[in-house]
Amino acid sequence: MGFPYQSKGMLSQYRYRLGVLSTDPPLGQTGGRGASAPRGMVRFHGWLPCKFAQPNLPATMPFTTPFADRLNNVETSAIRELFKLLGKPGIISFAGGFPDSALFDVEGIREAANAALSNEPGAALQYGATEGYQPLREQIAAFLAAKGTSDVAPDQLIVTTGSQQALDLLGKTLISPGDKVIVEGPTFLATIQCFRLYGAELISAPIDGEGVQTDALEQLIAEHKPKFVYLIPTFGNPSGAMLSEERRRRVLEMAVKHNTLIVEDDPYGDLYFGAPPPPSLLALSAEVPGSRDLLVYCGSLSKVLSPGLRVGWMVGPTELLAKATMCKQFSDAHTSTFAQATAAHYLKAGRMPATLAKVRAVYAERATCMGNALRRELGDAIAFVQPQGGLFVWARLTGAGGKVADGAELARRAIENNVAFVPGAPFYAAHPDHATLRLSFATVGVEKIEEGVARLGAAL
Repeated sequence: MGFPYQSKGMLSQYRYRLGVLSTDPPLGQTGGRGASAPRGMVRFHGWLPCKFAQPNLPATMPFTTPFADRLNNVETSAIRELFKLLGKPGIISFAGGFPDSALFDVEGIREAANAALSNEPGAALQYGATEGYQPLREQIAAFLAAKGTSDVAPDQLIVTTGSQQALDLLGKTLISPGDKVIVEGPTFLATIQCFRLYGAELISAPIDGEGVQTDALEQLIAEHKPKFVYLIPTFGNPSGAMLSEERRRRVLEMAVKHNTLIVEDDPYGDLYFGAPPPPSLLALSAEVPGSRDLLVYCGSLSKVLSPGLRVGWMVGPTELLAKATMCKQFSDAHTSTFAQATAAHYLKAGRMPATLAKVRAVYAERATCMGNALRRELGDAIAFVQPQGGLFVWARLTGAGGKVADGAELARRAIENNVAFVPGAPFYAAHPDHATLRLSFATVGVEKIEEGVARLGAAL
């Protein structure tokens, strides 16, 4: 069947071939992490009307102050722009990457919030330490220990406003204009935008069904000597790939060999469908001497508990955490203490294992349903690896039987047929593969998945 990881073409072509244009002229940019992008997506907002009491004044006024040069490094998110097309009634969307809000443990979060207000209202509602609310740091350390990383102390991590802020802090503290950073191809779109905002030159490392190809990665490290390497080893967005344990060890070994910092982003690692994935790079670093000093680990409660809490964390070398804390002081002073206290009480109450078991079962059923439906409705016109966890199916159009082989073209046809997905080209930092696409099964029930894939097959 083959793997959907070949690359060609240009990112800018995708946006215009799909017919998605940013507002003209652009006004400004904001960010926040997410599913197609709940974390940190860079996007443009159009001109807003400025109305005045005097009837003889113009209805709008141009904004003439020049924007920062760094904004030249980024462009509007094609995914965010795609969402503007999804308002038509009856559309079935596989485009988002959000967790299913129907699976949120609302009662457990309510109890945790009430406990925070009952037990320590002053601490929960007051300013707090930039490094994070100490009871939450302790609970996160315990959460990591339960997953095999027992040697991370509370003072070896900082709490961030979602793990997307951790990536932004890495950009602030490590990236100077022109620095090279290696990312997977494909990788999380908001990471591409975030690192480019700070002037990074992004180098794309190829992946396959087992994650990043370590032989190619080592060659790129030796050639480019990057400031750091950014990886999503477990059920990454968008690829859904799971890096094998052998390759994880090799990544840590090459970090030591080449004295290169590795950033492990792990928002999806707890969403496995069968056997647990291999240990995280953070857990395995205890077995590879010297690798812990060259590793940054970013985690989050967004995909497993609630993205609205905006609670993430970063584990890293002491000196880096100190610089990141300083930059965080300038950005938001601290993550919401109320959200932190709520998360701390939730983790302390021991509800997370049952919550994870529930969401894993639901997502596993939906992933299986989508895989079966794609094979039945699209046949050999599509190639993909059945996901073992996470929220996404990453696929490649083969063009078999003369069918459409361009993701953007299929996306246009699909929307006309009341079904939506995200073409894969924007997820590449370089040399995008226009035949790829990402489908999320997270928020769509099995009946709608069946119907939506049937519509997709008809559009093909």
